[in-house]
Amino acid sequence: RNHRKEARMSILVYGIPNCDTVKKARTWLDAKGLAYRFHDYKKDGADKAKLAAWSRAVGWDVLLNRAGTTFRKLPEADRLGLDEAKAIALMLAAPSMIKRPVVEHPGGLLVGFKPEQWDAALG
Repeated sequence: RNHRKEARMSILVYGIPNCDTVKKARTWLDAKGLAYRFHDYKKDGADKAKLAAWSRAVGWDVLLNRAGTTFRKLPEADRLGLDEAKAIALMLAAPSMIKRPVVEHPGGLLVGFKPEQWDAALG
């Protein structure tokens, strides 16, 4: 067994199983024959330290899913004057507000599913 190749492809996918985008992303990974671990927010929740690290890496505004119904249903006070701390608190309280999927891979972080971006990073 080639352990170096295995280590190189340690991919961790964070999301919600019934999300269409997550399904597409997992289908893409399977089609490429890429092994990955799946972190289900519904079962395993979100981690504050991880959200903070992702936020530093890509920006909280990239991470926060403002297009989703969960965010749009928030009281206006919660949606206004957002900053990193507030965004992280929202995502922690409702992981469905985290843009999906988030993928940790040896080369960095992918947020959302864009096949051409994934090809460049993982293909």
